[in-house]
Amino acid sequence: MTTVERVINTTPQRVWEVLADGWLYPLWVVGATRMRDVDEDWPAVGSRIHHSVGVWPAVLDDDTEITACEPLQKLSLRAKAWPFLGEADVTLDLSVQGAGTRVVMSEDAASGPGKLVPKPVRAPGIQWRNTESLRRLAFLAERRP
Repeated sequence: MTTVERVINTTPQRVWEVLADGWLYPLWVVGATRMRDVDEDWPAVGSRIHHSVGVWPAVLDDDTEITACEPLQKLSLRAKAWPFLGEADVTLDLSVQGAGTRVVMSEDAASGPGKLVPKPVRAPGIQWRNTESLRRLAFLAERRP
């Protein structure tokens, strides 16, 4: 797994509110371009968000599924981007740190073409993308009304 972390200057509740709103997914996840639908029970285990990835006109429709959920503490996802990248396992762990929230984001390829790329080659791209994703997550959570 490739892991990045960030302390977000707000409460776990406010960070969780962003994560629990599936419609906000493309605002903080680098590579997601638009939402098509969100299951009503998101973020329950087994629920999905239906999104698109890529840059227009090369946009692919796919989905992401919740594999584990502990409100205010942990969210695990199986993100998909077929046929080019395959699937990835992503976990976000939240914990109180002072007046803020420490978010640790871990990801690695789970199946498909991305899994064929050696980890030393794929890890820097994952690290860059997830560092930016946590930056965007912080912007949203810190500025929630």
